[in-house]
Amino acid sequence: MPGPDRRADANIGGWLDARAALRPEKTAIRVADTGRELSYRALAQLCHRCAHTLQQLGVVAGDRVALALRSEPLYLALYFAAARLGAILIPLNTRLTGLELDEQLADAEPRIVIRTPEVPIRDPGPTATRLIQRDAFVAALPEHAEPVELAPGGEAPQVLMYTSGSTGRPKGALLPHRKTVYNTLNAELYFGLREDDVSIVPVPLFHSFGLKILSVPTLFCGATLVLVDRFDASELQHTAAQHRGTLLGAVPVMYRRMLRAGLEGDGLAALRVAFCAGAPLDRETIRAFAEHGVVIRQGYGQTETSILCCLDAENALRKAGSVGRPVRYGEVQIADEAGNLVPAGRIGEVVVRGPIVMSGYWRRPEETAQSRIAGWHRTGDLGTMDREGFVTLVGRRAEFYISGGENVYPAEVERVLETHPRVAAAAVVGRPDREWGEAGHAYVVPLDEDLDPEELLQFAAERLARYKLPRSVQFLAELPRTATGKVRKHALPATPSN
Repeated sequence: MPGPDRRADANIGGWLDARAALRPEKTAIRVADTGRELSYRALAQLCHRCAHTLQQLGVVAGDRVALALRSEPLYLALYFAAARLGAILIPLNTRLTGLELDEQLADAEPRIVIRTPEVPIRDPGPTATRLIQRDAFVAALPEHAEPVELAPGGEAPQVLMYTSGSTGRPKGALLPHRKTVYNTLNAELYFGLREDDVSIVPVPLFHSFGLKILSVPTLFCGATLVLVDRFDASELQHTAAQHRGTLLGAVPVMYRRMLRAGLEGDGLAALRVAFCAGAPLDRETIRAFAEHGVVIRQGYGQTETSILCCLDAENALRKAGSVGRPVRYGEVQIADEAGNLVPAGRIGEVVVRGPIVMSGYWRRPEETAQSRIAGWHRTGDLGTMDREGFVTLVGRRAEFYISGGENVYPAEVERVLETHPRVAAAAVVGRPDREWGEAGHAYVVPLDEDLDPEELLQFAAERLARYKLPRSVQFLAELPRTATGKVRKHALPATPSN
């Protein structure tokens, strides 16, 4: 009996049915904090019930469906249900403030938003967008529903994921079914996924890492997914041991905190793959885990492309610091500013082409065009590729830093700080941080000497997600600038690393 459709023109919404037909009683999802389990048959039926209810709410092909939910089976059922209908799913980052979420929703104009009560989304008023509480949506689900007809797949848009640009304004990467197919095949190959695997996922489903790199490929291959909604360094190890986890995906700060909490007994003994993405992991942590028998493989990607490079277990220590070689379904090279490929060992921008690249930025044709050069997608990351094909990142063309696995764009933070009535100007830079990899430091020119740094950070906290907040503030009489008025960030006073 055939498995899920691997063709580039497939609608991925049919994958759960294919798995349910093969092994209906196999456990598809376990929820770590409640012990709840769903078989592939139950998950496929939940998908059909969700699709039916979305239809009843007026959702048709091309409509956007936004989710502001915890990591739970309903999330993944809605992911596949929206795909079946030809709707475009929007995973909303629930760590964002209400103002940040409002900005994304105003841009996306979804038909409905399904959310938990604690997520600060305002009532959109007399617009086409309808807010629905998670429990109300669940209450509306029928006890049983027949599968809805699959909409076209392939190049049809499937997911809209928001990422801030260098201007600090959010932009949505439009991801087609085709991209999900090839990203899933890359994950299957790199992780060596099998039906008997158990994937532990402590990364939120609103992240490309948690959703498209870990969860969807696990379900595609008929393995079991263990959803961890809240990360705790010791508890994660207990969860991995309890469920005999064979695959763990986590961001660097999670691995560092596990190491600090102490690697407990055989908590990670069943792991076949320990994968790290979101930001480069330091060599010291990689070596410390290796001493405990856990080889961490570094990966690299971005929302617009998902997985680009992976470091295999054989070279994880020898090439520690590298993000590995390019994936099979995607071509990755290093190019100069004109898009010409550079020789091995020379620094340039990481560029990619092939079926794993997004369709473009939602309603941003100019920014879509700027993201491409000579047929390649520009990642904005600077790196080198050695003669063996291993890529090492050395910096970023577009200015941002990564804190705890989250991209933080200084322009966005600066824009918020400068709206404070007693701030004349602000500049934010990322500095090395032992806990988060990098953390923000703000240089601020106050309009009066009574401005308190804590007051300013509280002001920012009401407008920005916590991970975007600077960890420290330094007042200056003025910011060093070029003749054209641009801040010379390299000339700002040095700050100590945390």
